[in-house]
Amino acid sequence: MISAILDERIDTRIFTRLNPITGEVASTAPANSPADAAAIADEAAEAFPGWSALGPNERRRLLMGAADAMQAKAPDFVDAMVAEIGATEGWARFNLNLAIGIVREAAAITTQICGEVIPSDKPGCIAMALREPIGVILGIAPWNAPIILGVRAIAVPLACGNTVILKASEQCPRTHGLIVAAFREGGLPEGSVGIVTNAPEDAGAVVGALIDHPAVRRINFTGSTAVGRIIAKRAAEYLKPVLLELGGKAPLIVLEDADLDEAVKAAAFGAFMNSGQICMSTERIIVLDAIADAFVEKFARKVDTMAVGDPSEGKAPLGAVIDRRTVAHVTALIEDALAAGAEMLAGGAADGVLMPAHVIDRVTPAMKLFRDESFGPVVAVIRARDEAEAIVLANDTEYGLSAAVFTRDTARGLRVARQIRSGICHVNGPTVHDEAQMPFGGTKASGYGRFGGKAGIDSFTELRWITIETQPGHFPI
Repeated sequence: MISAILDERIDTRIFTRLNPITGEVASTAPANSPADAAAIADEAAEAFPGWSALGPNERRRLLMGAADAMQAKAPDFVDAMVAEIGATEGWARFNLNLAIGIVREAAAITTQICGEVIPSDKPGCIAMALREPIGVILGIAPWNAPIILGVRAIAVPLACGNTVILKASEQCPRTHGLIVAAFREGGLPEGSVGIVTNAPEDAGAVVGALIDHPAVRRINFTGSTAVGRIIAKRAAEYLKPVLLELGGKAPLIVLEDADLDEAVKAAAFGAFMNSGQICMSTERIIVLDAIADAFVEKFARKVDTMAVGDPSEGKAPLGAVIDRRTVAHVTALIEDALAAGAEMLAGGAADGVLMPAHVIDRVTPAMKLFRDESFGPVVAVIRARDEAEAIVLANDTEYGLSAAVFTRDTARGLRVARQIRSGICHVNGPTVHDEAQMPFGGTKASGYGRFGGKAGIDSFTELRWITIETQPGHFPI
């Protein structure tokens, strides 16, 4: 189905997305050129004065309408995600429900974009710090949690009075197109929400044209660290701020006083939800020697119950990975670890893109599985002598997005959490945890800047200092 949400004046080629399991056509979409992308940016710039001038409650009303339109499209969103990326229905509905919450949270903050009056040393001077819309925001969203991350790229920017362009992922153009269709059906004015879809071979040129466009004032990107670096460098040529949420290698520390049953449940969810294709996925379980054998026995038994299957049949908790390159990448990491002395506690051969959950025990920092982001259904178990070594191992990574620590001693958990260098850390909870109102983002090679709540307001408004003089001026010359 060709997307009907683009301007009819834009003449484009068409590209096709295939179902990763069946090889059948999952969707077709316009293959926008750099010139097409520039025209969409022009439309967003033209719409900015009108959208930014709307009162906060009118923006709230329209965003709530968009949330309702998304809810009405639930069957379409599920079908699109299952067909385009091999997601399970459960993962698709989780995506949709959280994304709707993100839109409603964005609607709620339209009246909370506040400034302040700052005391001035100058007599009669009223000094104010005001937050104002920036202009056109480019949001570049990935495929792995497409509704959540597509909505996150545009909802708070819109609430703050900006117009937006969603650069859709080549792997899920229909899913991302449904987001923009819902926003438009919710009543947002023409040009306030644009979408760019492109063939994979055109991605670099199209994204470059959007970053270069003078109307685009800020960029947010969620994706790999390698691509994030490219985007940040290009944007730096124009001094355009970028919010980056990039890769991860999340550690989950299990201390000797942890509730092992709770740790097992959280680790299995964090490692294998969406087949490990989440930026926050638990990639390293760091467990203290004192309870390591007991933990891995329980954990392997749990993972053995997590079957993989065709998501369209809805009979298995784990669906497909995005492509065969992922299977090859994960397999190579596993084989490297096993060759260096690690042990496989759970796993097996992949059937195409249907890859079972793998647990690899006795992984060491010398192995690629310890350091390289897998973004697939495998988790490394690393054994530590004590709490101090567990913290060192957790921090021995270029990444710093999410982390977790399990202990029955809450104060101890907080103490350990404060020593882990990550943007997010959960005590007695999984590394995979997202809420619309929370400040979401990472450190180190996991990026910088924050989505969500009041932190999102900071990211998507300009802070200005404005003064009003109420007395005659006195100057030295």
